[in-house]
Amino acid sequence: MKLRRIAGWIVVWGFVIFYPMLVSIYVTLPLFIGYAGYQLSRGLDGAGWRYLVVPLVYLVNLEINLSLPLLLSFLAVLIFYLLFYERLAFWKRCPVCVSVLAVSLIDLIYLGLITGYDFIFGTFNITINAILLYSLVMDIVVAVLL
Repeated sequence: MKLRRIAGWIVVWGFVIFYPMLVSIYVTLPLFIGYAGYQLSRGLDGAGWRYLVVPLVYLVNLEINLSLPLLLSFLAVLIFYLLFYERLAFWKRCPVCVSVLAVSLIDLIYLGLITGYDFIFGTFNITINAILLYSLVMDIVVAVLL
């Protein structure tokens, strides 16, 4: 039992550390910002330390590897948590509905923030195209499956 738990943590930390590196090489891999943000929201709500630490490390690693604006994903999660998370508690009987809505809202908030960032600073971080749509859909699929 203990060996199985240790192996599970090795897999989780391996994914958190190495997946953002793979995303920077293979641009067609989904980002999972929404799912990590949803897990971070659950951690902020008191689900446990692992729901805080693992998504934080993943999001920082992803932003550093993809040269995205640092802490913008945290801002998206905080906006979601402060404005929408308590309202989604109404749907507690349907946890899949809560996760799908949460992931979708976090992805849309992040997209809005990064678009605003690009407009304000005159940069070009992300292209709204089929690859981004694919990433959003895969984020929702992971939220449904996990």
